[in-house]
Amino acid sequence: MGLMTAEGIVCGYGAADEILKGAALSVGAGDLVAIIGPNGAGKSTLLKAVAGLLRLKAGSIRLDGRAIEGLSARGRAQAGIAFVPQEANIFPTMTVRENLEMGGFLEPKAAGGRIEALFGRFPMLAEKRRASARTLSGGQRQVLAMAMALMVAPRLLLLDEPSAGLSPKAAEALFDSIAAIHAEGTAIAMVEQNAQEALAIADTGVVLVDGRTVRVGAAREMAGDAEVRRLFLGG
Repeated sequence: MGLMTAEGIVCGYGAADEILKGAALSVGAGDLVAIIGPNGAGKSTLLKAVAGLLRLKAGSIRLDGRAIEGLSARGRAQAGIAFVPQEANIFPTMTVRENLEMGGFLEPKAAGGRIEALFGRFPMLAEKRRASARTLSGGQRQVLAMAMALMVAPRLLLLDEPSAGLSPKAAEALFDSIAAIHAEGTAIAMVEQNAQEALAIADTGVVLVDGRTVRVGAAREMAGDAEVRRLFLGG
């Protein structure tokens, strides 16, 4: 039994719209799962369904074996699931510290200690704690967005295209940060177009095609598979 198990997920963005057509995703405690596949496969939709941002037409989502598909997005955050969207994931007019305070809204009494711990984990955020978030680079913004999600001490962190729009150097630094978060015990499910780099730090790879999960396996084996390389890894 995984930490989080989603099965038979059918949902979309409208009554007649089915982006996911029976998708499945399982994340074990402490696992890093990379979700890859072509554009339009439903990868981001799957994360939003797990986070509670979309209503399911069919399927089940369990956390520690407990059904959570009836919980709101806030309820799932309280249960231990944090979602970092690809865009609009920080408050640009607030300072870095104020952003972290906003991230800690569920447990304000614990916020101060968690902010200091995150400043220790991410020295860049400590250096820029009084700076407006809009002054951060793209990579720094993504680190801030992840740190905001970590303010709820999640057991499962959902990352939607974290390296999108970043330079190769910034993306490499971001993947290092994700790997460090994973190494400290947080389970992560990550949607990434940058499939090679995502599989390089993941435990498990999941391939989604046309709204369905078509393959699940060890990330290292998937990265070396000729068919997967041909379809998703550019060679």
